[in-house]
Amino acid sequence: MTLTVSARPRPWHVHYGADIRVDLDPPETTWTAMMTEAFQRYADTVLLEYYGTRYTYAEMRDLTARVAAALKARGIAKGDRVALHLPNCPWHPIFFFGVIAAGGVVTHLSPLDAEAEIAYKLADSGAKLVVSLTTPEFAHPFARLLAEGKLPPLVQCPDPVSGRGRPCPVLEGALSLDDFWAGHEGAPYLPVTLCPQDTALLQYTGGTTGIPKAAVLSHRNLTAAVYIYHEASKDEEATAPGMATLVYSPLFHIMGLTVGLLKRMWEGGLLHLRLRYDPESAVREIEEKRVAAFGGVPSVWIGLLQVPGIETRDLSSLKNVGSGGAPLPVEVYNRVKQLTGLKLRGGWGMTETAPAGTSVPADMPDAKLGTIGIPLPGIDMKIVDVEDPARTLDPNEAGEMAIRGPNVMTHYWNRPDETAAAFHDGWLLTGDIGYMDEDGYFYIVDRKKDMILSGGFNVYPLVIENAVHQHPAVSEAIAIGVPDAYRGESAKVFVVLNKGADPFTLDELRLFLTDRLGRHEIPRYLEFRETLPHTPVGKPDRKALRAENQAGLAENRDIP
Repeated sequence: MTLTVSARPRPWHVHYGADIRVDLDPPETTWTAMMTEAFQRYADTVLLEYYGTRYTYAEMRDLTARVAAALKARGIAKGDRVALHLPNCPWHPIFFFGVIAAGGVVTHLSPLDAEAEIAYKLADSGAKLVVSLTTPEFAHPFARLLAEGKLPPLVQCPDPVSGRGRPCPVLEGALSLDDFWAGHEGAPYLPVTLCPQDTALLQYTGGTTGIPKAAVLSHRNLTAAVYIYHEASKDEEATAPGMATLVYSPLFHIMGLTVGLLKRMWEGGLLHLRLRYDPESAVREIEEKRVAAFGGVPSVWIGLLQVPGIETRDLSSLKNVGSGGAPLPVEVYNRVKQLTGLKLRGGWGMTETAPAGTSVPADMPDAKLGTIGIPLPGIDMKIVDVEDPARTLDPNEAGEMAIRGPNVMTHYWNRPDETAAAFHDGWLLTGDIGYMDEDGYFYIVDRKKDMILSGGFNVYPLVIENAVHQHPAVSEAIAIGVPDAYRGESAKVFVVLNKGADPFTLDELRLFLTDRLGRHEIPRYLEFRETLPHTPVGKPDRKALRAENQAGLAENRDIP
C-alpha cells in the first residue's frame, strides 16, 4: 500500500485517534465489489426498515438483481446513464444498486427540481431511462415532458407512504414497475464487471453561471469516500454492525448517499429510512428503535429542540449526533450537548469530493466551536492565495481552501473549461474562503461564489434572478442569501418594477415561481427598490446588498 499525500506530517494528525491511519490509502475497488461483500457478510440481517417494511441484505440483493436484469433487457449497458427522481423510499437504494449492478451510471434528479431543471439535466446527461414515483407530486413534472416527447422511457414505482389515500395512476406513456420488471423474478445476482476508474455517478451541482453541471464520480471516488469516513469513525460504537441509524437526509444528495446509505450498508448497519422529517416522530423513533446515530441540517435540530417536553424524553441510545449543510447556532450546539451529553459534530464536504472533506473530532474543544473540523484520513488540504493558487498561505491567513485525495471527482461532465478552472496542480479549488488555525482546524469565513446554503441545499442567486425576471412586472432583480435561524440561510430578492407596474406580494411572487424554481429555491423575503446597486462594470452588486442587509439597512419581509 502506497502512502497518500496526507502521510506527510500535518498539524491535524495529532487529533486523530490512536488507531486512525495517517497513511490511509483506500484500496482501489468498485461499489459493485463493496455492496456484494455486504450482501454476503450480512445476508440475514436487516439493512432497511421503511415505516414497518423490512428488507434484509439478502432481500435487497435479490431486488438489485431483478432491477439489473430488467435494465439489461431494456438495453441499458455499461456506461449508460439512468436518472433517479426518487425521495427517501426503498426504491432509491433498490434502483441505485440495480443500475450499478447493470454497469450503468446513476444520475440523480432532485425531487425538488422544477420541470425545466429536470428537462435540462436529462438532456445534459443523455439519460436513457428515468425512474420516479406514481405519487402525484413526483409524477407532475413529467406529464407535459411526456406529452411533448421530451423524456426517455419513464418507469413509475408505487409508494404506499407518500401516495397513501390518493389515486396514483401511471402516466400515459410511462411504464409501471410491474411492466418494467415483469419476467425477471428470481433473476440471478450477476453484476457487470467494472473497473475502479469507471464512472458510477453523475451528481449535479450548480456552476458559476448558475447552470447545473454534473460532477463525475468514479467507483474509486465513491468507495474511497466510504473507506475514509469509515476510518475516521471505526472505533465509535454507532458504526458497529447492527447499530441503528435514523435517516432523513435525502439519498439523492451526496451526503445522504455516501454517509447515510453506502457507508452504513458496508458496515452492516440498520437504516430506518424516512420520507420526510417530523420532529415529534423523530424523537419517538429514537426512543422506540434505540437509534444510535442521527444527524441533519441545523433546522432538523432546531425542530427537535422545540418538541414539547423534550427534556423528559429518552435520548440515551444516541452515540453520535451530527449537523451540517449550514452554520450551526451556538445555542443549538449547547442545548443538544445538555440534552444528550454529546457534542453535535459536523464537517465540510462538496459534491465534488463525494463529499469527504473535514470532520469535527469527538474530542473537539468547545473553544473551537465554529470550525468545520480537520481533514479526514487520506485527505490533504491547504489554504491558497485566491489570486495565485500556487502560493500556500500560513496558519490564520484567509484564502481559498484546496483539497486533494482519492475521493475527489475526475472532472465535470462535458465541461472541460470548468474542469480546468477547478483544478490547480492536482488540487481542487473549492471556492470556499477560509483559514486553518495553528492546530490544524479549518474555518470557513466566506464563499468565493455567491451560493446560498439553505437547509442543506445549494441555491444559486442567478437561477432565482432568471426566474423572477420572467414576471411581467419586473424590470430588474437581485437575489442574495440572508441569515435564517431555521435554515441557515434563505433567499431574499430585491426587485425594481417596470414603469407603471403595480407591486405584488411575496405570496403572489412565490406562486408565480412555483413551476420555475424548486421549492428550496423560492425566496422567503422580498423588497422593492427604485434602483439596485451595480459594480463599476455594470454587474449586479450582490456584495453591496449583503452588506446593507447585515448592517440592518434592508428590510426583510418574511412569509407567515
